[in-house]
Amino acid sequence: MAKADNGLILKPMSRIISIVQTIEQVSTSDWNALVGDMPLLSHAFLSALEHSKSIGAGTGWQPYYLLVKEDALLVGAMPLFIKSHSYGEYVFDWAWADAYAQNGLSYYPKLLSAIPFSPVTSARLLSATVEVQTLMLEALDTIMRQLQLSSAHVLFPDEHSAAVLNNAGWLQRRGVQFRWQNHQYQNFEEFLNTLSHDKRKKIHQERKKVQASGVVCHAVLGKNISAELWDFFYTCYSNTYAEHHSTPYLSRAFFSEVGQTMPHNIVLMVASRNNQPIACALNFYNQTTLYGRYWGATQFVSGLHFELCYYQSQQFCITENITYFEGGAQGEHKLARGFEPRPTCSYHRIAHAEFAKAIAQFLAREQENVTTYTNELEERAPYKAATTKQSAFHHKQ
Repeated sequence: MAKADNGLILKPMSRIISIVQTIEQVSTSDWNALVGDMPLLSHAFLSALEHSKSIGAGTGWQPYYLLVKEDALLVGAMPLFIKSHSYGEYVFDWAWADAYAQNGLSYYPKLLSAIPFSPVTSARLLSATVEVQTLMLEALDTIMRQLQLSSAHVLFPDEHSAAVLNNAGWLQRRGVQFRWQNHQYQNFEEFLNTLSHDKRKKIHQERKKVQASGVVCHAVLGKNISAELWDFFYTCYSNTYAEHHSTPYLSRAFFSEVGQTMPHNIVLMVASRNNQPIACALNFYNQTTLYGRYWGATQFVSGLHFELCYYQSQQFCITENITYFEGGAQGEHKLARGFEPRPTCSYHRIAHAEFAKAIAQFLAREQENVTTYTNELEERAPYKAATTKQSAFHHKQ
């Protein structure tokens, strides 16, 4: 791959691969044309992250977007970052970093393709052609060598991006998340009737406790979220991090901006008591999928987390005819609420040959544990007719 005098990587002469360090250098329409209807990869979402300083200088997330242009037309792109830590990724490689340090080597900085702070599966190699997708992976190898980076990582790629990564020989790491599917239910009770008796009974009991406490829940679409309600949400969001002795990844300004620039992709579930809000759960969504993201409360009410984060969102999906509800990372308790395990993956390119070999062996052992874990989860399926429902996990294998 040749390098031009201006620092751009060329292959072939009519096709130019370049790096930009802010999404503002990319046309909104060009970027979104590659992204499609994925709200968490949209130009507006990434712009809000940058403008609010949630990513950028001093955050450990330096934007490093990879672009491919052909005759001045944007035909490929990757959401790419130079990372100086592993926070906000949801694929844990701290042990790899420790192993590097123990051997006198630097694991950071590293190259990362992901949606910041979002364990969401979607396209990572943004292009309509496998040729351009493969070219972008070759560019990542070049960037690793030029910048002397330890590694490159692609987190939560969809099956199309994953296929290209597999063919390129990247190391694969598997994981498990939980997803709820709306089988064209007419109402929430129809969904509950598909669950086993004990699961259905437990959900009824949880919801009755919340109602008996005087709590009322409702959905607020993005266009109707006031500045005061965003303020309250941010208090709740910050409380959740404080309870885990951590600090929020996202600034208050981020939520103001996405509320203004992409309100049609946002719904806020609000719980109130005595006409005062006491908890919030924020979701992003498109026509097919609801993405549960952040939750918090200023008062404790038994069962309120499940009501606001799961049941209200499931009801919203049913009302709006949304097929999938992605509940985020981890959470075996989601099984009892109708969620089912599904596979996730990440891909890794390690520059150091010996470490690459050691990590490949680790991933092979880890995969055995993931398979065992998933089998155990599927044995605990919450549905009455679990044996007739095709497993999303095994379907993807």
